[in-house]
Formats: sequence, structure tokens, C-alpha cells
Amino acid sequence: MTRTVYLNGEYLPETEAKVSIFDRAFLMADGVYEVTSVLGGKLIDFDGHAKRLERSLGELDMKAPCSKEDLLQIHRELVARNGIEDGLVYLQVTRGAPGDRDFAFPDPETTEPTLVLFTQSKPGLADAPASRTGIKVISIDDIRWGRRDIKTVQLLYPSMGKMMAKKAGADDAWMTEDGVVTEGTSNNAYIVKNGRIVTRSLSNDILHGITRAAVLRFAREAQMEVEERDFTIEEAREADEAFVTSASAFVLPVVQIDEAVLGDGAPGPVAKRLREIYLDESRKAAI
Repeated sequence: MTRTVYLNGEYLPETEAKVSIFDRAFLMADGVYEVTSVLGGKLIDFDGHAKRLERSLGELDMKAPCSKEDLLQIHRELVARNGIEDGLVYLQVTRGAPGDRDFAFPDPETTEPTLVLFTQSKPGLADAPASRTGIKVISIDDIRWGRRDIKTVQLLYPSMGKMMAKKAGADDAWMTEDGVVTEGTSNNAYIVKNGRIVTRSLSNDILHGITRAAVLRFAREAQMEVEERDFTIEEAREADEAFVTSASAFVLPVVQIDEAVLGDGAPGPVAKRLREIYLDESRKAAI
């Protein structure tokens, strides 16, 4: 079935949606995005994604295409039109196509951005097999630009990292700088040692994950110990358990890092409990 997508004020069949070849996302990767999960036909943590989008646009001096209220309505309309029960809504804002290719961009107030949204149906999203088996990750050098806190469409290296992992027989990659873990290719990274959850603190070096914020809040409310600090890849390999968080994977256990099998090679109790709490609380708050 042909999906209905949203492009600059219109709901269109996906086969009819067109973007200019001069759009700066195409030419310069000059754009930002968000992915909001849908469970039971409702949006998970929409407000957090909308706030981060606003921040990303501000950091890049890019004009907002519409209000948060309008974005919510567009999300809901696409979910309804495409009959999404479980899945995702992808949103992308670019600086648009203000003219011919140029490194310098014009005044943001006089440049109309491009706004694109589409859905992806993923039945059983909350019951992914990997949540029961855990995933294997490899470590790779982090050679991305320095503003990883901005959720831009510059995803070539993370895509290459995914392929490096696949070639190595793993599921994903954790990126490191000077031996210290920054994050996964599309997620935030955590280890657990002696019951304590350790994850890197917020800075320009990592994405300020919306799921990360919720999971850490739930962990503290459940009286779990949380420590936000750098940790090395060697420390990760010696952890009792590990996991990642993201909008589409929620809380996903990690059972192997490079050649090191964590614990007994099965998802650990902390990751499993956090996934249960996150999904339960997120469903209650979904809109």
C-alpha cells in the first residue's frame, strides 16, 4: 500500500512527493531530524522530541517550519492515515532550497525550510527479538564532527559503523575517542557494574537522547544508582551488563562487546527491568 507522507503543507502519496535538487540537505547535509515511536497508535515522548528539534534548529540558526501544536497534528494525521499501530514517525527539517549551491546560507528569516514527515509500520516494535537475546557490539573510532548534540542528517559515518559491525558478525558499534566510549551509532551507551548504571554525561560529544533522559529518570525513581561519567571501552568489556537506549529500540541489552561476553551472555536484570519500566510508563504517557 502506498503511504501518505507530508511535505511542506501537503499530504501526498509517497510516489508524488518531490524535493528540489537544490535543497541544502541534499547538497550540504544541512538539516535536522527526529524519530518518534508509535505504540498502540499513540506517540511516545512527543514533547521531548519537539523540544530537542527546537534546540537543534536554534543551534543551526534555522527557521522553525511550524509550531509544536501543528507538528503534533501532522504526526497524528499521518499515524491515522497510514493506520500505524506500532511503528515510527520520521520528521526532517532542512534549510530548504534558497537558490543555487553555495556554502554560505542566506538570512534564516527569509528562507523557507523544507518539512518532511513519513511513517514506518513496525508491528511488534516493543517485542523485538533482540530485546530477549541481547545484541553484540564492536568498538570503532569516533571520527564524527564535534557537534554530536545536534541531531543532524549527517549520518554517513554511523551508517558505515553499522556496516562494520555487520561485517564483523555483530549488531552495532560503540564509538570511542581516546579509549573512552562516546555512544552507539544510533543510540546512547550504558554499562552496569555492581548494580550501578554508568553512562556518559551530556556534552557536545553525544546526542542528548530523549529516551536517555526518560530512562535515567525512571532508574532514579526506582532507587537504582546512576553515575554520569566517562567510561573506557576496557571498563565496558569488564562490566556485569550493558545496554543502549534510543527512540526506536527503547532499552536494548548488550551481551557482548568486541570479544568480551558480558555476564552469562544473556540480558542482565537491570536492562530487562528498565525496559519493562520504560515501556510501561511510556505507554501510560503516550498521546
